[in-house]
Amino acid sequence: MDETTTDRRPVRVLVADDEAMVRAGVRAILARDPHVDVVAEAGDGDEAIALARRHRPDVVLLDIQMPGMDGLTAVTRLHRELTGVGVIMLTTFGQDEYVTRALEEGADGFLLKADDPRELLNGVRAVGAGGAYLSPRVAGRVIAGLRAHRAAHPHRPLDRLTERERDVLAGLGAGLSNAEIANRLHLVEGTVKAHVSAVLGKLGARNRVEAAISAYQAGLVPARSR
Repeated sequence: MDETTTDRRPVRVLVADDEAMVRAGVRAILARDPHVDVVAEAGDGDEAIALARRHRPDVVLLDIQMPGMDGLTAVTRLHRELTGVGVIMLTTFGQDEYVTRALEEGADGFLLKADDPRELLNGVRAVGAGGAYLSPRVAGRVIAGLRAHRAAHPHRPLDRLTERERDVLAGLGAGLSNAEIANRLHLVEGTVKAHVSAVLGKLGARNRVEAAISAYQAGLVPARSR
């Protein structure tokens, strides 16, 4: 998703990374969008948790490897303690085990520091609006893994979705929030929320990120180009 939130308050972001230069670079990139506001910076997971409690940001950008509490532990705590706060892992490390664990622990997005800066802005906008976002590099690897798994297990859960649920799944794949899906499909937001719950249940997806991956794997959303 490449839309700004012109009719809403700025997306409030907390940046957690143990390298001050990285934090400065992330802040500079996010400053390009007047609808994104970096409200705090943290140097480790413990500080990130404390500042998130204080500032209640919309999005927390978490590095994985930090001293003290690392990002993977922090995302678990944030997901458990602060309802409604979106979490994006922003890291140099894109190993499959990191991606898998981050998603299992409730992360709403995963970006690599080597990505185009536009991916950072797109990810913050998407997660800040209640959606999900994966770096194209990460999404490609996860989708490849899903394809291998489904080749060995040919059951196709998308066959169980209604046409409307497929439309909603396509919206999840595009990183849209419930409100944006409702606007796209001319539905009320409560109806979309019910459809999202049904889609997650039928797919066996634990969160919107996993549903979005299924949408990409099924070809419901075109792959983003670099």
